[in-house]
Amino acid sequence: MRLRQLILCVVCCLMAIVPSCAIAEAAHRTTLSLDGTWDVEDSVGANEMPKTYGHTVPVPGLTHSAVPAFADVDEYKTKQLLSNLVEQGRYSRADFDKLGDVRGISYQKRNYFWYRKTFNGPTRDAVALLKVNKSQFGTVVYLNGVRIGEHHPCFTAAYFDVTRAIHWNAPNELVIRIGAHPGVLPPNVSQGTDFEKNRWTPGIYDDVSLEVMNDPVIVNAQVKPELASSSIVVQTELHNYSSRALTTSVEQQSFTWKSHTVASGKIVSRVEVPAGATKLVKQIVPVPNAHPWSPEDPFLYQVNTRTSGDDVTTRFGMREFHFDTVTQRAYLNGRPYFLRGSNITVHRFFEDPESGTLPWDEKWLHRLLVTIPRQLHWNSFRFCIGPVPDRWLQIADENGLLIENEYMVWTGHPSWSSYHATYDTNEMISEYTEWMRDNWNHPSVAIWDATNESWLPEFTTKIIPAVRSLDLSNRPWENSYNAPAGPDDAVEDHQYLFFGTAMNDTQSGASEFKMTDLESMLGPGPDDPTSKTGHAMILNEYGWLWLNRDGTPTLLTQKLYPKLLGNQNTTEKRFELQAYLLGGETEFWRAYRRYAGVLHFVYLTASDPNAFTSDHFRNLRTLDLEPHFAGAMEQAFNPLGVYLNFWHPTLVQRERRDYTVAMVNDEDRRRMGRLRLVFKDAEGQDGVSSEIPFSLEPLGAQSYTVTLNAPATAGKYTLQAIAASEDDRNHPTISHRDVSVLPETIKAADVNGEAAFDPTSDRRTTRAD
Repeated sequence: MRLRQLILCVVCCLMAIVPSCAIAEAAHRTTLSLDGTWDVEDSVGANEMPKTYGHTVPVPGLTHSAVPAFADVDEYKTKQLLSNLVEQGRYSRADFDKLGDVRGISYQKRNYFWYRKTFNGPTRDAVALLKVNKSQFGTVVYLNGVRIGEHHPCFTAAYFDVTRAIHWNAPNELVIRIGAHPGVLPPNVSQGTDFEKNRWTPGIYDDVSLEVMNDPVIVNAQVKPELASSSIVVQTELHNYSSRALTTSVEQQSFTWKSHTVASGKIVSRVEVPAGATKLVKQIVPVPNAHPWSPEDPFLYQVNTRTSGDDVTTRFGMREFHFDTVTQRAYLNGRPYFLRGSNITVHRFFEDPESGTLPWDEKWLHRLLVTIPRQLHWNSFRFCIGPVPDRWLQIADENGLLIENEYMVWTGHPSWSSYHATYDTNEMISEYTEWMRDNWNHPSVAIWDATNESWLPEFTTKIIPAVRSLDLSNRPWENSYNAPAGPDDAVEDHQYLFFGTAMNDTQSGASEFKMTDLESMLGPGPDDPTSKTGHAMILNEYGWLWLNRDGTPTLLTQKLYPKLLGNQNTTEKRFELQAYLLGGETEFWRAYRRYAGVLHFVYLTASDPNAFTSDHFRNLRTLDLEPHFAGAMEQAFNPLGVYLNFWHPTLVQRERRDYTVAMVNDEDRRRMGRLRLVFKDAEGQDGVSSEIPFSLEPLGAQSYTVTLNAPATAGKYTLQAIAASEDDRNHPTISHRDVSVLPETIKAADVNGEAAFDPTSDRRTTRAD
């Protein structure tokens, strides 16, 4: 290995002495942003280009933001959603059976939207390419009345050669036709599948730009970091649009991103690209003393790639990430790393009545992806059921987030409903190839997530194997309920312990869960077959405790909260209980190291009366979290994790017990301090307590037993396990349990009040207040 590295370094140094004048100084790419306000109009027919436009719309953005607004702009229900509603008794099975072989039902009097933008063309060059970074549903481009081409996928960038139609140094009219709903897509193209998406919102939801350059054109530059040799591999894809073969130099040089300090010498190779052909060029660029990228230190570089006719800059981070089946851990830059975070379902959020233009608001995005995650100790997100606009990943790169990047595939098991979506294998290979190309230089993108909760064997046997090698960094893949596609790929797990209680589904085998069950559990629940694996697991959904932003239960929890709260089923009590249970579950899932990552569901999604799930924002525009939730998550996700393994709702006066406190240290440094167990009364005053030292090795875990008597006075108390580290005594981690201390002569069943199901208990209890 050392000999190979030495040879590579010598070769690279020899190559670096090629004079820079070998590359023509004229090489330069000009990029013209076409973002901004566009005209927009609708039509029924695919060839009915409007003659006049009466609306405007932001790009990037969604058509529901048009001014004046279009009626019923996103009213479309997929067959998959309707099958879910049939199972819940909210849609007629007879009407469903009449649908036949269609994608869904449109409730709007249109099939297409036409976007128009005028711009002044740049100075003449050899090639002009239009890039539409993402749009849905289907993209057809016209420039100056010339039909350029089409691109059907909804989640990947589209490139169009507009050289033959552009007016250089003159006005141009660009028209882009998109589908108004998924029903206009060809049958083999993926619209995205989601059982719980109520509306499907069209739009050009990512950047649009015009790029002009000379041949040979740099189609793509992929960067593979290699920490062991402190170097990068740059694979450059060139295309020669001209009618003659071209010989060109290909130059690479890296710089630090923020300061633009030179980070490497110039590496130059000479290649010939035949007329009309594409060529891959792979070069190794030493980056001495490379600075690794991590969520704690998101240091970025960029590499400038240059040919005789073109140049591009590609940003990257020196980051390596993988899972290991033997240890069942994630590894970041060679060290174990524990993922903590949540989920964002941006395509569901698009349908939220309040979403508007927020997904493209820089200040709003920074608070969403940077400020709040840091407050809650999150280092990871799953961008769930559909790719996000590229700016979201750029922010993740710059501020340190590890992203589980999920394509919009969710079919469930064939037994779930009468409808099971299928996929065209060749089409998905093509879409996944584009998806990877769009994202493989983002250091934040750590995991390719092929599917969500799906049994689709062809993804394991055909689709993932066909595209995996395209990613030079060999990121791990996650493929939901299918067999892992690689020996060290991770497996997702979803632990919805309250499902049976919420859905009245205990007769079908789901148990009625009680929080006291956690006291005898060490990991996944007994009813869940998806966690039966020897691979590393990511818990990226749990809870089943959703509340709408106004505190009302969602469609999936309407039966749950009356059972949990009885006559105390108020908005405030629901928020309080939701946070208490989610916080406790989060502590538990982290405590015993059964998961390489724990990600709560869900941080951002749609919230309205017809929503199945919801997020936790009290004010969406200002992104103020519901206070109980924010407080619970800040403690439960602390890198110094504390879990008090006690859930009984009552104790007897002076009852003596041994309490187990499980602690984890997610940081790569030793943590020492004091662990205190204390009863606090209703006024917050300290009562009986006990204190012991704790010591956790780097990335370690340890359980402690603390013996303590219950208070001598009956009443309501909070039992707290408080861990204060020597290096941060002012910010302890606290795990707490609400408990009533009863007189020795009174049993729980004797307390007056209306009966209610207590989620912490193993029996029906009563509530006195």
